[in-house]
Amino acid sequence: MADTLTRRSPLKGWESRFAVLPASTNISEEPFVAMVDLWVAPTGPGVTACAEVLGVPALPTTPSTAVEGPDANVIWFGPQEWLVTSTSQAAEALEAQLREVTTEHGGAAVDVSAQRTTVRLCGAHARDVLAKGCSLDLHPAVFGPGAAAQTMLGLAAVVLIPLDDKGTDYRILVRSSFAGYLADWLIDAAEEFGVDWSQ
Repeated sequence: MADTLTRRSPLKGWESRFAVLPASTNISEEPFVAMVDLWVAPTGPGVTACAEVLGVPALPTTPSTAVEGPDANVIWFGPQEWLVTSTSQAAEALEAQLREVTTEHGGAAVDVSAQRTTVRLCGAHARDVLAKGCSLDLHPAVFGPGAAAQTMLGLAAVVLIPLDDKGTDYRILVRSSFAGYLADWLIDAAEEFGVDWSQ
């Protein structure tokens, strides 16, 4: 029976609804991103070993920040918690690599990929759309590459990641159960910038 199961992303079928929006507010899903919740003491050999596995100089220790490695991004989630994401590695492999180096130091690595999906919002009005439902100061001077904030967008708890220094490209991690709500909210917030209902 398990051999017949097909993986389905939370926003499968939404492409046609996203297509009515103009390029200035482009929305798309980036499904099946590997996500591993990493717990390890913020100092000592465990965190150093994790950084080496991920190919980053060090894990971020400042709230609302992230570091990018060659195959993974590491987002600060708490004093001894990080979310590791990757679009190029399988979640099982990433979890196994991190678990191997953290367990002996009292840490843990857990695959949480099914917990969230990823939404990409880009275009000239991307920041304007987010500002309608997010209380953060989104100006690129204070919220640019290297930032990653746990915040509210509308009524959905999200992780918001700016991808450029112009306020025109963002990655939004949202719990799978809130993905439909967030997609509806983003479309509604973007409609003032033009909608092509002929699509």
